[in-house]
Amino acid sequence: MKEHDSKSCDPPGSVGSNPTLSATTLTHLCTSLQGLVRLMSVATAILRTQQVSGITKRYVGEEQVPDINALDLISPSAYGERGIPHDQWSELRRLDRLQFCDPPGFDPFYPVVRHEHICEISKQPDLFLSGSGITLDSKEQKAIIEADKGIGQMKVIITMDPPEHRDYRKVASHWFTARAIERMVAPVVRESAFNQVESLVEKASGGEGECEFANDVAVAHPLRILSTVLGVPREKEPQLLRLTQELFGSDDPDLQRKGDDRSKSAEELAMEFVELFNGIIEDRRANPTDDLASLLANGQVNGEPMGLMETLGYYLITFTAGHDTTKNALAGGICALAQNPGEYEKLKRNPELIPSAVEEIVRWASPVNYMKRVVAKDLDFHGQKLSKGDNLVLFYGSANRDESIFEDPFAFRVDRDPNPHLGFGIGEHFCLGAHLARASQRALLCELVSRIDSLELAGEPEQIEASFVVGLKKLPLRYRVSQAA
Repeated sequence: MKEHDSKSCDPPGSVGSNPTLSATTLTHLCTSLQGLVRLMSVATAILRTQQVSGITKRYVGEEQVPDINALDLISPSAYGERGIPHDQWSELRRLDRLQFCDPPGFDPFYPVVRHEHICEISKQPDLFLSGSGITLDSKEQKAIIEADKGIGQMKVIITMDPPEHRDYRKVASHWFTARAIERMVAPVVRESAFNQVESLVEKASGGEGECEFANDVAVAHPLRILSTVLGVPREKEPQLLRLTQELFGSDDPDLQRKGDDRSKSAEELAMEFVELFNGIIEDRRANPTDDLASLLANGQVNGEPMGLMETLGYYLITFTAGHDTTKNALAGGICALAQNPGEYEKLKRNPELIPSAVEEIVRWASPVNYMKRVVAKDLDFHGQKLSKGDNLVLFYGSANRDESIFEDPFAFRVDRDPNPHLGFGIGEHFCLGAHLARASQRALLCELVSRIDSLELAGEPEQIEASFVVGLKKLPLRYRVSQAA
């Protein structure tokens, strides 16, 4: 059995008082969070249009416009049943104008699918706002949020606009730099990566093994890392994992919290989150260390301590966003390597390509599928009139297959260069945890290519029923262990 050497696999580049929270406040908390990932099921009605030569089309002036079923773009159930809508995005990228979509059960929106357009919008946060929410809520969910007058009590940086967003981002931004990650987190990252691959080696019989990678490895690796930096005791990790899956899988029957009363389920979910994190906040305020948990527990904005709701919001967004995005990138990336064995062999021969491979994995998987922005005032966008209050849905998964930016965008290449993907966003809301996500994936890839000779699918991958943070729910994998492992 190989001993763990923390240097042997380094890839290149590498709380005050406890106030009583009312049931109403708890519901506000969970409603805010699930506004990010969608609490309610959506309508599954299908738009009916006239078929022309098997392709649904209409015309605006001289331009032939695909009549896209908007539910395929935004409905969680559509993603679970049919996967990522790359064909629809490809059709939309050919258009000169943004196409208006009005899906049943949702507010109308304009899908933004071109790389250059998403960059342009993301770099103008004063014109395209995040403050009213970053997901396209179903009408049922929107009614719940609008009836909940206290929702503004909770502040989550991902739904803030400048200048407030910049003030709150400063609380933790220095902790997430590449240098800080290497200094404070790298040993935990490498140890977790070693342990995950060690478990694969131990499970193998006669040099071959099988696993369900999405849940056996991709879930566990970021869970261990984020739990450590946020001060979550190891024995609480299964609970935290379950809560996160219930939050991000709220539309998936296999992952959502059980119960017929969705409001009650939301309240119970919030209560568990608050109980878990509030205890950590209290401890780190009384006994601070140099970890991220202490930084957030004692964070200040403009010289004033963050309030309870703001502090809880920071904990929750750090863990929930950081965990599922990294997990889904890992599962999607390993699936791509299993389907492209030549690329995996290329990595084994050239481990210096690991940083490049991570960037390609993030481009390929695009775990954050979209963000919504709201037009701040009437304006002209490339000759098209947009009105104040219009919803723009920025599909990063589409931008990362944009033919005008990427050569052969539907090919998975671990040595792709250049690779200006938008998997971590761009502009004002560029992912705060990008360096940690990269370090986590590099460490695991490094262990895999040094100890696992080959990967192949052992069954059909299964997609999560989600349209905001997307990825594989199941990834059956067969692998062969290196003799040197």
